[in-house]
Amino acid sequence: MDQEIRLEISGWLSSIGIDSQPSDGISTSIMLLACVLVAAIAYFIMRRGVIRAVNMVILRSKVTWDDVFMRYKVLEKLAMLVPAIVLNLLVPITLTEHPLLSSLVDRLLSIWLVVLMIRAIYAGLDAVNEISDINLVSRRLPVKSFVQLIKLFLFFVGLIVSISVLADQSPVYFLSGLGVATGFVMLVFRDTILGFVAGIQLAANRMVSKGDWIQMDKYGADGAVEEVSLTTVKVRNWDKTITMIPAYALVSDAFRNWRGMSESGGRRIKRAVNIDINSIKFLTEEERNRLSKINCLKEYFPAKISEIQESNAKVSDLDMMVNGRHLTNVGTFRAYLQEYLQRHDKVHKDMTLMVRQLAPTTEGLPIEIYIFTNDTRWAFYEAIQADIFDHIFAVLPEFGLQAFQAPTGNDIRSLKSVKVEG
Repeated sequence: MDQEIRLEISGWLSSIGIDSQPSDGISTSIMLLACVLVAAIAYFIMRRGVIRAVNMVILRSKVTWDDVFMRYKVLEKLAMLVPAIVLNLLVPITLTEHPLLSSLVDRLLSIWLVVLMIRAIYAGLDAVNEISDINLVSRRLPVKSFVQLIKLFLFFVGLIVSISVLADQSPVYFLSGLGVATGFVMLVFRDTILGFVAGIQLAANRMVSKGDWIQMDKYGADGAVEEVSLTTVKVRNWDKTITMIPAYALVSDAFRNWRGMSESGGRRIKRAVNIDINSIKFLTEEERNRLSKINCLKEYFPAKISEIQESNAKVSDLDMMVNGRHLTNVGTFRAYLQEYLQRHDKVHKDMTLMVRQLAPTTEGLPIEIYIFTNDTRWAFYEAIQADIFDHIFAVLPEFGLQAFQAPTGNDIRSLKSVKVEG
């Protein structure tokens, strides 16, 4: 067929007064020009016809993921394969009279085809990564790490295939030669390899995902993860600074991930108010009658008084307060806080809810609040916590209690002035 085409071209050239032979350069050049023209027409039809029609359908569709593929021009990059395939098929046939040139052009076209294929796949992977961000899939899976891993794998595959095509050797031949350079590669790219392996571990075990709040004091990181790649993790701290943490550091060192808190729907409040021990006492009947009017204690007093009376019925000499059981202001205060928190609409009722007394210290008797809020957002959590403790400090005098506070300069000056007047 090649010879027939060459004869036709030679006859046509002779008819217009150009002396030509079927095997000379003029016939070959015309055939090459025809091949390029066919490839250009095929690309024009694909780009202006098929691709444009598909893009119009994408623009009219209701889904959004196909718009991302169009924005990354995935179809346009795939269309580049058409002229490459056409030339790869036709040019070697055209150059049968020039074996050396045919072999060189065939290899270059094969490499071009590999590059175009990898380029189109890269664009598709970038589109998949953006779609995962839009659909919040990247919060559950580190899609970017997988995308980078696939890109890296494709790069090495393309490189080995290209070298094997140029050298006219099997790719297996070059893969076997990599074992010799393994030691050198591991020495030079130690940190990169460590980060690469750690990135795969982070991705496989979901240790860190985009959007997680992590805290790693060693690297000064305390904020939200913005990006998880194969070698680094990008963290935007709450003060708006950015910390880049090596991926292998998250595997080898300890760090705190607050994702469990966010997913649970509750955020812990664990804070104590120190009661001045000198203000702790038994309740008098008058104080008990007054406190019994508090809504949160209306069910507590009848049950507790009945329990105490039943216990004291077996005790003699109740005139001495120490011989029997009696209500205390701090115990009543704990019961009040327990009921108050049970009724609070911002406290998570399905998680631990406890008001407990800790061991006394030189700073008084700690009454600790151990609860979880039902809003994990930072600003709202802080507001809820502040409201609860505002209320706690405000109601202390109602129970005859005082919060412990170390003496200030004014207290010391007051003592000195009293001593001088005395």
